[in-house]
Amino acid sequence: MKRREILLIDMESFYASVEKGFHPESRGVPTVVSGDPERRSGVILAACPLAKKYGIKTAERLWEAKRKCPHLYIIKPKMQTYVDVSTHITTILQRYSDLVEPYSIDEQFVDVTYTSHLFGSLQSLAVRLQEEIKSETGVFARIGIGENKLLAKMACDHFAKKNSTGLFTIWHKETSNTIWPLPVEALFGISGRMRTHFNNMGIRTIGQLATTPLERLKIKWGIPGHVLWESANGYDSSPVHFKSLSGEKAIGHAMTLPRDYQELSEIKVILLELCEEVALRARGKKVIGNTLKVFAKGASYDHPSSFLRQKPLLEATNYGLDLYETAVPLFKTFWDGQPIRQVGITLTNLSSAAEKQLSLFDQGWEQKERIGAAMDSIHSRFGPASLVRASSLTRAGQVFERAKKIGGHYK
Repeated sequence: MKRREILLIDMESFYASVEKGFHPESRGVPTVVSGDPERRSGVILAACPLAKKYGIKTAERLWEAKRKCPHLYIIKPKMQTYVDVSTHITTILQRYSDLVEPYSIDEQFVDVTYTSHLFGSLQSLAVRLQEEIKSETGVFARIGIGENKLLAKMACDHFAKKNSTGLFTIWHKETSNTIWPLPVEALFGISGRMRTHFNNMGIRTIGQLATTPLERLKIKWGIPGHVLWESANGYDSSPVHFKSLSGEKAIGHAMTLPRDYQELSEIKVILLELCEEVALRARGKKVIGNTLKVFAKGASYDHPSSFLRQKPLLEATNYGLDLYETAVPLFKTFWDGQPIRQVGITLTNLSSAAEKQLSLFDQGWEQKERIGAAMDSIHSRFGPASLVRASSLTRAGQVFERAKKIGGHYK
C-alpha cells in the first residue's frame, strides 16, 4: 500500500500578514492586529514576527503589548477579509488535490498521496505551494509533512515554524528521533491538567508516554488513554476530506458585551438575540436540538465568576422563542445577580429536522416552521439585521453591531 502524504499548511501570523499587504507603512515595523479597547476587545489577535521579538503574544491585552513595544503599529481586524483570503488559499490547494480540509481559518490539511507525483517530488510540491500562496496572498505558509494528519501537524507546529524554510517532514519511522524527545504536553490533545497527571506518573516526554504499557493507560483513562498512546507512537488513521467539518455535535454562539450588563431586563434582550442566532444556524444545518446550554461570565476581575448549565428542552426544536423560554429561567436559576461580561447559548443533542416526534402538547410546530423559514429567507436576502425583535431596538440590543462582524470582530 502506498504511504500516505499529508500536508498541514499553516499561515504565519495570518491576520497580521494579510494586513501588511494593505498597510505598506507597517512593513518593517512591529505590527499587531487587535480588537477595539473601547469596546472591551483590546486583545492581540495576531502579531507579526517583528512584534513577537518584543515578547508580544497572541491573546494578551493590548495595553500589555504596548508596554513592551511603545511604537507598536496597531490595526483593527477585518474578519471578512481574512475569511476571503483563507478561502482563496483553499482554492490554491485544490489545484493540487481535491482532498483539502480547512482545520481553522489559518490551517488546512491536504492529502496529496495520489497527486504529488504529478508535480515532481513531494518537497518541490511543498515549495511550489509556498510560492503560489505568497505570490497570490502575500502570506508565508509553513508546511508540515507526514504520513498522517497528526505527524503533519507535529512537523509544522514544532519544527517547520522554527526553521528558515518553513518546511519539515516526519515519517513514522522517524518519530523516535523527532517527536519522542519533546515534552509530553507538546503532543496534540494533551492539556495542562493531563500533563500534570502524566508527570505524576513519571511521564515527562512523548517518548516515555509511547513506551508506557498500553494496559496501564487504558486502566487509568480507558479509550482516551489508548488514543494518546497511539498518538505518541505516531499513529493516526483519520482521513483528510472536505466534509470533515460537517456533522456538528452542537451549535452555539457567545458574545463579549460592550459594557457590564447588570439588569435582568437587558440580559434577556441578549439572550433572545443569541437564541435567534443559534436557531437560525440550526435551521440552516437542517437540525433540531434537544438540550440547551447557557453560559455566563461575571464582570469582576477581582472575584471572577461564571457558570455553564444545561437543561433538556420540552420538545426538540430550532425555533428561537422556544430556546428563549428555556434559557431565561435557566439563567435566572444560576445567576448570582452580579454584572456579567459574557453570555452564550448552545443547542446540543442534535438530530435531523426532517424527523420530528409529534407532540400532543405542541400544536403550533408547523406555524413555527413557516415563521422560521420566512425569517431565514428575509435574512438571507437582506442581511442579518433586516428583521429583528423589537427588544433589539433598545439600548441593550447588540444585533445591529453584531451584523457588522464575523467571529466577534468587524468585517
